[in-house]
Amino acid sequence: MRILGILSFFCAVLFAESFISDYEYGQMLFKNPRGIGCNKCHGENGEGSLIATYKDFNKTSQTYYERKLIAPAIDKISLQEFADGITNSKSVMPSYFLTQDEIIILYKYIKKIGIKDEK
Repeated sequence: MRILGILSFFCAVLFAESFISDYEYGQMLFKNPRGIGCNKCHGENGEGSLIATYKDFNKTSQTYYERKLIAPAIDKISLQEFADGITNSKSVMPSYFLTQDEIIILYKYIKKIGIKDEK
């Protein structure tokens, strides 16, 4: 009986397409792709958000002024813009070494949660 259980488990593993769906994998990537998740800066649905406010010093006028660091919305951009943003990080955007498949899955997830949010 035990051997039959083990054999059926291995058959299920061999013939299973995936342990998790693309949606679930996209969700995992969105929340923690490689240390810090997209949601921490770009918002829970990719709508963009304020990361921080800080004071900057103007040497000419010798005064401080308030600046804002804002993460752009990523829920309404094209796949190419999205992929470029991930692979060619600038400024404070960290580098994520995602595969092309992971970028596509992540993009589809963001589009899907955006649609759910509009309803």
